[in-house]
Amino acid sequence: MEYTRLGRSGLSVSRLVLGTMNFGTRTSETDSHAIMNRAHEHGINFFDTADIYGGEDGAGRTEQIIGRWFATGGGRRDRTVLATKVYGPMGDGPNDRGLSALHIRRAVEASLKRLRTDHIDLYQMHHIDRGTPWEEIWEAFSVLRGQGKVLYFGSSNFAGWHIAQAQEAARTRHFLGLVSEQSIYNLMSRWAELEVLPAAREYGLGVIPWSPLHGGVLSGVLRKEREGSAARSGTGLWAAALEERRESVEAYEKLCAGLGEDPAHVGLAWLLAQKGVTGPIIGPRTMDQLDGTLRALEIDLAPRTLARLNEIFPPPAPNGPNPAPEAYAW
Repeated sequence: MEYTRLGRSGLSVSRLVLGTMNFGTRTSETDSHAIMNRAHEHGINFFDTADIYGGEDGAGRTEQIIGRWFATGGGRRDRTVLATKVYGPMGDGPNDRGLSALHIRRAVEASLKRLRTDHIDLYQMHHIDRGTPWEEIWEAFSVLRGQGKVLYFGSSNFAGWHIAQAQEAARTRHFLGLVSEQSIYNLMSRWAELEVLPAAREYGLGVIPWSPLHGGVLSGVLRKEREGSAARSGTGLWAAALEERRESVEAYEKLCAGLGEDPAHVGLAWLLAQKGVTGPIIGPRTMDQLDGTLRALEIDLAPRTLARLNEIFPPPAPNGPNPAPEAYAW
């Protein structure tokens, strides 16, 4: 396993992040525990979850599954860099969501209880809260840091402007601020390159891409369709994305076949090659899927391959070929 620092912090994390959103929904608790065990065997030490994960069993279910796994001992908690999130609705009350000091206090205590731990390594805001001032948010977070209940803080689904706001507000408090941003980022969704990635690099945040294979569209879905083994039916957002970019996906799968590599592994390897990316979130439903993702760490994409990927999935350029922020202010 390869490791890197999480943004400008001194925290060392694996370059593949174990996502747990399937735990308790598409993956049973027994299988979830087995996947986490195998992740540790592979050296994956960075686990990501959220208080709202749980599906039909209710918010908090996934954290409970992880907590029961920690409780089995064997140094599991000590070997895990644990990341969870706050913001989403956890009840019907008006203060059961968002980033108010009241909700943050309640949410962190509930997460600690479900996770059966005394601290969270990375506490992430799941979304920007436009109705709560940064002074309130950072004050609430500084209390948690002082109490030893949270060590680092991160954001998720923030715009570049939000990152700048957060960091400048933290600076006035002489506070470390954010160390990571979790954003949708993959070959088919490269909008983060316009402002989020430049802001993250400027402020020293590690970028943690979610949906690295665009909901499975970059996992070799056309080949799986031909083989009759596609994991999802042709409906919803997944089908819409495929239909809109079918020619690009066909070219992508052809390129991967020429490389002799699985499309899913190439998609992850591309993210790992991007400046500022800490590691993509992988969300395996099975042990085989987890084992297979390790191949992505071994793929070294040649410059001509990277250039071809840019041709198939061009980066967003609203004002010519320059990257942001030069795309706006040339």
